[in-house]
Amino acid sequence: MATVPLTRRGADKLKDELLRLKSVERHAVIRAIAEARSHGDLSENAEYEAAKDKQGFIEGRIAEIESKLAGAQIIDPAALHAEGRVVFGATVDLEDESTGAAVTYQIVGDDEADLKLGLISISSPIARALIGRSAGDVADVQAPSGVKHYEIMNVRYV
Repeated sequence: MATVPLTRRGADKLKDELLRLKSVERHAVIRAIAEARSHGDLSENAEYEAAKDKQGFIEGRIAEIESKLAGAQIIDPAALHAEGRVVFGATVDLEDESTGAAVTYQIVGDDEADLKLGLISISSPIARALIGRSAGDVADVQAPSGVKHYEIMNVRYV
């Protein structure tokens, strides 16, 4: 089983989703299937098919989350001692060398990434370019618009 790196926040988010799927969504889809069955002929019952499809999605997502949590390696960024290097969980202050724009990102697991909140996936091109670097280094990131150069201004473990 592959290890899935997660922050505590990411693990809690997955646990909350798992609880909601098991306690709310699963029961709702079971009721929807029972309701659709009560309408008679299942061979031409679109409601039944839609409910069965939704049930398959929910059960698949439950299995996926359980697998990720079983293989999770929960990393507390505050407990990291990476000597100023960019690692999983680190919060990085960057400056775009061409525009001077400052951005801050935290490197997190795939399931917890949200660019609007400044959370970037460990598997994203920018995170891959940053990993292992330190403040003062320049990371070259291949973007759709071409190569971007970011200077690492600060690395924090919060």
